[in-house]
Amino acid sequence: MKVLLVRLGALGDIVHAIPAAAAIRRTWPEVELDWLVEPRYEEVLRHVFGITRRITIDTRGSRRALLGRIGELRARRYDLAIDLQGLVKSAVLTRLSGALRVVGFAKEALREPIAGALYGEHYVTDNRQHVLHKNLALLRAIGADASRIEFPFDVPPLREPMPEPLALVNPGAGWPNKRWPVDRFGALARWLADEHGFHVRVLWGPGEQAVADAVVEAAGGRAVRAPATTIGDLLALARRARIFISGDTGPMHLAAAVGTPIVGIFGPTDAARNGPFTDADVSVSRFATCICHHERRCRRPEPCVSTIELAEVQAAVTGRLATTR
Repeated sequence: MKVLLVRLGALGDIVHAIPAAAAIRRTWPEVELDWLVEPRYEEVLRHVFGITRRITIDTRGSRRALLGRIGELRARRYDLAIDLQGLVKSAVLTRLSGALRVVGFAKEALREPIAGALYGEHYVTDNRQHVLHKNLALLRAIGADASRIEFPFDVPPLREPMPEPLALVNPGAGWPNKRWPVDRFGALARWLADEHGFHVRVLWGPGEQAVADAVVEAAGGRAVRAPATTIGDLLALARRARIFISGDTGPMHLAAAVGTPIVGIFGPTDAARNGPFTDADVSVSRFATCICHHERRCRRPEPCVSTIELAEVQAAVTGRLATTR
């Protein structure tokens, strides 16, 4: 049996699709399971057991390159192709794979409902549930064993020793209105060190080093900027950490996947659908009062995430730490 899973990006969404891939492998152990993904997100799949091929496709690339990649997909002669993204572009690619069965969500669960016209089979899922559970519900509908959440990560060892207890804070985010203010992250880092005895490391990604340095400065020597990290490094650091505090970002979802206790800080995105997926983790959110849901830039003078006070996050951290002892 040959199966193509289509989830092109972004990092957090790919993490939330990994349990669906694990369900496919668990149900059909001999399956050839390929994953179609944008090149910049391929790295995370290199750390996932059970994927036969990671097939990259640049949807903004040349027409010739796209047609060549589609030809490669069709040559694989898939029995089943599953679109977990629900966009027109992902649905087109799923259909053009030439699979015997082309599966996706019913239109009410699609971000772009017109995509549903390209599926041979549609399945209704509860669009209010966490996207991870939504993905598993689709797999359950086609007969997969989706009875448990599994992240089959191959986590490498740390490249350098880290002091313990370790706390990780991640101040960056791809959207400006997802970013909690730097001065509050710095004050939080001081509190983590002084009140809880944590060694605090500040994570950063491409283009975020200045933000991390600003947090370190605001922390008054109580935090250290983490070294540059690969996806493997993030997994290793997160598995070692006692607490991970972050906005809605890919690194937070990676940390949740390896079982790190999480405190999430949410503004324009819904923690119930896109946040940490375990009941023990805590999210501090302004989604209920936000007027720019899922928009990259806030329409107010001050992003709603900026109204989250330091004391609220401190209380969330205290509560989450209490459940880990």
